[in-house]
Amino acid sequence: MNSETTYVLTSVPAPAIYRHVPTPVLSDETMKSRLNTILSAMEREGLSSLVIYADKEHGGNFEYLSGFIPRFEEALLVVNRSGELTYIMGNENLKLVPYARNGGTCLHAPVFSLPNQPMKHHQPLQELLAAAGVNAAQTTGVAGWKLFRIDPETDKYSFDVPAFILDAVRSAAGGNENVVNATGLFIAPEQGSRCINNANEVAFYEYGANLASSGLLGALDAIAPGKSEKEIGHLLAGDGQQSNVIMIAATGDRFAHANLYPSDKIIRHGDKFSLTVGYKGGLSSRAAYVVASEEELPTGVADWLPRLAIPYYHTVVTWLENLHIGMRGGDLYRLVQETLEQKTWNWHLNPGHLVADEEWLCSPVYPDSPVRLASGMLLQIDIIPSLPGYGGSSVEDTVALADEALRSELESQYPQVWQRMVARKKYLAEFLKIRLSDDVIVLSNTVGYLRPFLLDKTRALVKA
Repeated sequence: MNSETTYVLTSVPAPAIYRHVPTPVLSDETMKSRLNTILSAMEREGLSSLVIYADKEHGGNFEYLSGFIPRFEEALLVVNRSGELTYIMGNENLKLVPYARNGGTCLHAPVFSLPNQPMKHHQPLQELLAAAGVNAAQTTGVAGWKLFRIDPETDKYSFDVPAFILDAVRSAAGGNENVVNATGLFIAPEQGSRCINNANEVAFYEYGANLASSGLLGALDAIAPGKSEKEIGHLLAGDGQQSNVIMIAATGDRFAHANLYPSDKIIRHGDKFSLTVGYKGGLSSRAAYVVASEEELPTGVADWLPRLAIPYYHTVVTWLENLHIGMRGGDLYRLVQETLEQKTWNWHLNPGHLVADEEWLCSPVYPDSPVRLASGMLLQIDIIPSLPGYGGSSVEDTVALADEALRSELESQYPQVWQRMVARKKYLAEFLKIRLSDDVIVLSNTVGYLRPFLLDKTRALVKA
């Protein structure tokens, strides 16, 4: 840690939260622009057709163009370079196609339906794909949800979609050599269309980041010995929205009986505690101890605050204060490595990644990454230190990069959203002494706010 930078645990007001705010709607213009961007990318890559896979867990690329995900079924969206769209749907998602934001033809694939449901009107999947325009004339791209790169040794592509679907695509396209992995059109950090958001999209995603961080702060306020994980986890659910991660409200050691969810376990004084909740546009997470002061920490971790929490928090502050448009992802990675050495602090994921409908879209932050951070990127702070025997420390939240033009659009088109962003940034500067670049806008209410001792609801770490 920089010898000139110190941190104190002091009383500060909690960040403001905003309950029950309206959800901005993605505009027709935004949805058409998304489709046009993908069509341009197809032209650039020489693709005649693009087959986009979706299921409930992996529906982001499909939803990017359709506006919805298939619930409990698989689905395909076929885009032809002429702009024609074909939705291939199972039994219980046929009814959604008339509501698609980018309209298209609907074809029925009973094979996508739940086990033992009726298989009436069954047509082989390759025939449906052929009817949607997939043929051997040119190259067909397949978009799943992972960025499998081409294998330089075998010159073959890898795919993450189910084998029965890939077999059908290859059959319709005339062979393996005509089918490539095209997921990168959507999520490659270098030029994926979903990596950059316009003002409408930023406002849309701010709703989820606000919702997650508001729920997190309410849960932090409620933590007390004698309460159960379920009592705290209940406070993370917001506005009836679907979380994009498994919510965490875990006291003591996690994963007993392989359980991932809040349980009946009772919070005890001295426990380590983890909280996580995420919605479209943002995740918020905290890890700390159920004590009121450093003196109450368990004997074996009595130095947890200076040993782990403060060095970690310093790294988060450094991350925030150095973030700017044009910065290379590799430079941000190196900054974290220099501030919180990896081999000592045992973090192993990307220290920052992009957010969208998914909690983790992709990451431009990796060793020697040449990708320049750009206006319109939504970024989650995601640095996870680990020291043997110590509980963790976490202050994960979401910010975004916005140039002057994007900031002006947000201010004029979404004044309430913009006012919340301005208030959050003012709080960071005034109370936590964290100075952000003009390029950084703040989507989560709790960015930079860390209570290391969960029974002390008034004190947080502040840069001195």
